[in-house]
Amino acid sequence: MQTRTIKRIFTDMDGALLNSKGQVSERNARRIRRAAIPITLVSTRAPMEMREAIELLDLQVPQVGFNGGLIYEIVNHQIRPLHIKIIFKQTAATILQAVRQHFPQVSLSYYDLNHWYCDTVDEGIRYEYDLTHQAPTQVHDEDCFLSACDNLFKIMMISFEEEEMQDLQTYLNSLGLTSVTILRSGRFYLEITSKEARKSSGIDYISWKENLKKEETAAFGDGHNDIPMLEMVGFPIVMANAFKDVKAHAFKITKSNDEDGVGYGIHRYLVS
Repeated sequence: MQTRTIKRIFTDMDGALLNSKGQVSERNARRIRRAAIPITLVSTRAPMEMREAIELLDLQVPQVGFNGGLIYEIVNHQIRPLHIKIIFKQTAATILQAVRQHFPQVSLSYYDLNHWYCDTVDEGIRYEYDLTHQAPTQVHDEDCFLSACDNLFKIMMISFEEEEMQDLQTYLNSLGLTSVTILRSGRFYLEITSKEARKSSGIDYISWKENLKKEETAAFGDGHNDIPMLEMVGFPIVMANAFKDVKAHAFKITKSNDEDGVGYGIHRYLVS
């Protein structure tokens, strides 16, 4: 099978590789495996939430989680970090305390390398569990909530009220937290990662380590946080379900995530 000399494909997960049920369909997986091009998942998700897709697609190369905060590989079924960017615990404590005080109805949780922590299993936590099938580690003692983790990679807030979500983002931005990025990663999600954690930095690191040229890389994305990733590759492909301004960065527009757009796009635009 001949290709455009593409040596690596980078793809977002939610809204791109995954369908609306949070799954890689069997048809999509079959098409992707058949292309035999190494694939790196680039996601805001934690490694535990990426594992199912990694195993289904039999991915053997480094992966990017936490919006670029973690570059890692799987060795003997264990996560082996290659490059990390974490949130300082004092900054995290400031954020958690402020959100609890001013937005008590917002679902609040955070991640380290191997665990997802919450102190209350509320509607937002249950929603995330239904999507990822990952159970949280519940810390019942509020005073021990933050001390439960080692390296803190991501704080996640979930709200199903749009006005509340906008107010929350405005409030957090007003705190002047210069060491973190506050990002709306989905309709119901507001996520905080290290300022140095970017999807594009994950691509840059892997391209440098593996001596990949820009024209040897392609990417699939749908969201605003995918734009830097799309700009870094030779063949940026955007999902049909993406926002209009994201589509402006596309080499080609593929089918939607519910139409297996990644598998379709690989064979339509990258493999000849």
